[in-house]
Amino acid sequence: MNLAAATNESLANTSNVLIYSSMAVYTLAFFAHIAEWVLGSRSKVGRTAAGLSGSAAGGAAAPQVVTQAGGTAVLERPKVVTRSAAGTRDVPDGPGAAGGTFKGDLWGRIAVSLTVVAFAVEAGGVITRALSVQRAPWANMYEFSITFSTVAVGSYLVLLALKKNVRWIGLPLVTTVLLDLGLATTVLYTESDQLVPALHSYWLWIHVSTAIICGAVFYLGAVGTVLYLFRDSYENKLVSGGTPGKFATSVMERLPSASSLDKFAYRVNAAVFPLWTFTIIAGAIWAGDAWGRYWGWDPKEVWSFITWVAYAAYLHARATAGWKGRKAAYLALVAFACWLFNYYGVNIFVSGLHSYADV
Repeated sequence: MNLAAATNESLANTSNVLIYSSMAVYTLAFFAHIAEWVLGSRSKVGRTAAGLSGSAAGGAAAPQVVTQAGGTAVLERPKVVTRSAAGTRDVPDGPGAAGGTFKGDLWGRIAVSLTVVAFAVEAGGVITRALSVQRAPWANMYEFSITFSTVAVGSYLVLLALKKNVRWIGLPLVTTVLLDLGLATTVLYTESDQLVPALHSYWLWIHVSTAIICGAVFYLGAVGTVLYLFRDSYENKLVSGGTPGKFATSVMERLPSASSLDKFAYRVNAAVFPLWTFTIIAGAIWAGDAWGRYWGWDPKEVWSFITWVAYAAYLHARATAGWKGRKAAYLALVAFACWLFNYYGVNIFVSGLHSYADV
């Protein structure tokens, strides 16, 4: 074995160690998020009920003062927002997973700090994987998966750095990343190897990188959409005079309002949709260079287009008055399901020109 080959093998092993190490840190972050939800005191249902009845409309809830060792801390109540979905009720955002308490907030900050560390370690694993093969680290499903989860966590951290109210994504995000990395390191793992000739192109960096970014942001939008559906059902039950169960109450009352979740999902999906359009165009240009035709109805091309149509339908429906709210949310989930099938289903179960990437 020559020196270059030995160096590449060492880098590949280092990449594997870093990926497994990131999984360990993500696991700690997962438990910290659980502690944030469990140890944060549960705020009163009455505050949400007051918002639904209109007493909270027109202003923000008062700050909450909590006592801690050595003094007091003020945790600001989120401002009241107006529902954009069907209906006219004004609903305040919940206090977050921490429940508006110092103890819960402390665990939440610990969870975010651990997520930052895990992100840095995982990013190191992706970079060393690229160095071991001296190419873009997303030529197969294993590499795509570890890069995808890195970008998803990075997008979440960017939103936090921009002071967006998105810490509620932390627990589902870390859970999904652990599942993604677990699947990648067991079922999808592929040894470092060089590319087939068709993939030797700068379009690999452009086309696949934008696909990964789109998938990561679409995922964040899907989380917001799912939680919107649950929170909307919770608000509807309160409005109709029903009494949600204790577990539903303890979770739903801490989340942003249905309006906030609805707007979040719509905005992130709308923001990344043009990039998904560019991804398909870039893939067509690359296909023209590699195979001599821009479009050949390959399964990957077909499902990329189906995903585009699904998200276009969602954005159109979301902008149409009669399709706001739950109907549009269902379309968003169908669109994300198309993206997931385009990645897992087409790559694993369907043969096509993209099958050379293997798993």
